[in-house]
Amino acid sequence: MCSSDLAFTNGVLISTFQILLFLAVVLMALRNGQLGPRATRIASIVVLAGSALAAVLLLVDSHGPGAGVANIWTGLILLLAAVLIVRRVLARPEITLQSIYGAISAYLILGLMFAAFYAAMFRFGGNTFFANHQPGDTRTFQYFSFVTLTTTGYGDFTAAGNGGRAVAVLEAITGQIFLATLVARLVAGFRGAGAGGRRSGGGPAPAPRGPAG
Repeated sequence: MCSSDLAFTNGVLISTFQILLFLAVVLMALRNGQLGPRATRIASIVVLAGSALAAVLLLVDSHGPGAGVANIWTGLILLLAAVLIVRRVLARPEITLQSIYGAISAYLILGLMFAAFYAAMFRFGGNTFFANHQPGDTRTFQYFSFVTLTTTGYGDFTAAGNGGRAVAVLEAITGQIFLATLVARLVAGFRGAGAGGRRSGGGPAPAPRGPAG
């Protein structure tokens, strides 16, 4: 087997494994998403069927529109997972470390979601996305997505088309709003709850008074 065939096989296997991994994440989010039993069953069936179809499209057409459709589906199920996680975090009556971890998980899922959409634009755009005809693959899109989400902006990869630039701007704004509103609010609320607990119950108990002599 030549190196190009090996790279092709590895790329397809990695993409297929990612779909299965993201499918597991979405199913866990659905299980804990506070939906009704019937809605959870229907959503799970749709997600399973769509992911199976996406995997088939990826195997059949790994460098064309079929892969683009699979990438769009991946982005959509990741969006669903992020929404369900944030919904559960906001529904909790108290802010705990689990709430903060959930918000951070949703933030990371958003980065993977945008990476999937960039990959879809790459496939539908004739395998061209970055400026200067730089190649694109799963690792590159995820790197570009998280650099954009965190507004690090190294500049080594830049979207060439207006559509890619628009989505990159949307991702940067989403990342900053997410951190500045949800995550910061949860951290501040968690610290406030901890300080309130120390003030209300942290002092020493008064010593009992002896009998009057």
